[in-house]
Amino acid sequence: MDFFSSMKVSASGLDAQMKRMNTISSNIANAETTSTDEGGPYKRQDPIFAAETNRETFGEILKDAMDENVQGVRVVDVLRDPSPPRMVFNPNHPHANEEGYVAMPNVNQINEMANMISATRSYEANVTTLNAAKQMAQKALEIGR
Repeated sequence: MDFFSSMKVSASGLDAQMKRMNTISSNIANAETTSTDEGGPYKRQDPIFAAETNRETFGEILKDAMDENVQGVRVVDVLRDPSPPRMVFNPNHPHANEEGYVAMPNVNQINEMANMISATRSYEANVTTLNAAKQMAQKALEIGR
């Protein structure tokens, strides 16, 4: 695997984790949203990741058997969590039903914070990998002087 392949893999990881962080931020920001355009409370969202090969042209596919298993990651979809909303007793809320319960979003802020920490650590790992590949490329150029 060459330097550029490793950098492309790291870049795809950075992009995927950025989208994951944006989704988590949206979930946290809407944790108290009881009414949406679709009707009902906000539904938690989850990004769906999929592996993708890092080869774009036919020549790259045939180039090297070592690159055969090199894959990046991408977000293929963002799905809404199908779990039911939390029912909270608050008869003074404007969206309360006749029994005094309000349908709140199915967002658990503790889980979202744990997901955010995980996404942050993954992002940092990809930055570290990208910097290591960059440093190796620079050292290789220095050797050639």
